[in-house]
Amino acid sequence: MNLSKEEYKKYAKQRARKSPVLKDCIKAFLIGGLICAVAQGFFFLYKKLGVGEEEVRILVPCTIIFITAILTGVGIFDKIAKHAGAGTLVPISGFANAVVSEAIDSRAEGWVLGLGAKVFTIAGPVILYGTASGVLYGIIYFICQTVRGG
Repeated sequence: MNLSKEEYKKYAKQRARKSPVLKDCIKAFLIGGLICAVAQGFFFLYKKLGVGEEEVRILVPCTIIFITAILTGVGIFDKIAKHAGAGTLVPISGFANAVVSEAIDSRAEGWVLGLGAKVFTIAGPVILYGTASGVLYGIIYFICQTVRGG
């Protein structure tokens, strides 16, 4: 089958399954909101247990990362993501899922060249751009403080 670009676009448009955008947005909103509500629940739980504010701010993301990693490892998180779509991409759970998924996929290649090296194909850009934006923010903050005189 030899099609021109225009013929191919027309063919692909006819064959493409229509996405239920409104339904997908509602599911993403509800499940993403549920993830955030669970995180808020952990916040309240840790506070009720007498954990200090600074420690709670560290414990909540660690708890969400841990739960996401476990759910990814046993294959449940991907089933949730199939229905939630972008709702599971709440930054911390989406990042944890991406890193753990990459680790699972590359474990057959060995601990060093598989798991050790390839897990950073996902984590590396996040670490790089997170660090770079932190440095840029620090420079801007320093300049603003110097200009203000304080």
